[in-house]
Amino acid sequence: MTYSLVGKVALVTGAMRGIGLETARALHHRGASVTLVDLSAQDTAAAAATIGGDRVLVAGADVRDEDALHQAVAATVERFGGLDVAVANAGVAPPPATMLGMDRVVFDRVIEVNLGGVIKTIRVCLPQIVQRRGQLVLVASIYAFTNGVLQSPYATAKAGVEQLGRALRVELAPHGASASVAYFGFVDTKMVADAYEHAITRQLDKSIPRPLRKQIPPTAAAQAIVRGIETRKAHIIAPRRWGVLSALRGVIGPAGDAAMRYEGNLQNAIRTADALARTRSRNV
Repeated sequence: MTYSLVGKVALVTGAMRGIGLETARALHHRGASVTLVDLSAQDTAAAAATIGGDRVLVAGADVRDEDALHQAVAATVERFGGLDVAVANAGVAPPPATMLGMDRVVFDRVIEVNLGGVIKTIRVCLPQIVQRRGQLVLVASIYAFTNGVLQSPYATAKAGVEQLGRALRVELAPHGASASVAYFGFVDTKMVADAYEHAITRQLDKSIPRPLRKQIPPTAAAQAIVRGIETRKAHIIAPRRWGVLSALRGVIGPAGDAAMRYEGNLQNAIRTADALARTRSRNV
């Protein structure tokens, strides 16, 4: 099934940079009108200016604020006449830490943004999506099906996003609408670059096979999302090599979990993280 984006209206959260901005750009290039949503309306407007054209709208909203999201959708409908596609992309990542050592405020914020924010985004968009037989894209991560060691709130949220997307795809079928879940490996974004500022992340990285560590540009992730929308794919995975791990998760996952308990680089990273947490606690 081919879904043409010409004349459609899309809304993308987390659209100020990275995957969100490039997805908005790709949707616009395919003929859609696009609303870019992010925390700062001013900074997002500057990003939106790089897309150009008169089919672009900007809305400042925190995805944890359902009223602000309602306003973004209302503004989209008023400007463009409706909403056909919503891409719930906004997300944050915590500094690497164990659950024992992670600040509870940091932990809770990741859940609230990465899972709660997706839920609220979808909730406010659903009436339009159903009415116009449109599509949802929920951006999860390879962390939805791989071990979330030192990133447990991120992995927990992304696994929840996956389950929400799977349920929505079935629930929307009677309405002629659809939902896709996007899973990306390591993407060359500010969020990933910030993660590698931490020595623990670099230490953890050594335990990941080299082919899986290779980063893709945000444009590749965006193109995967757009192709997934146009073909109404259930699963959007990039790079494709992660698809094998997803398909075999029931076998590879338990085996990997067992092996990680004894993997030297990983266990050293965990010890380092806990030691740093104890040091911070003593200095408070």
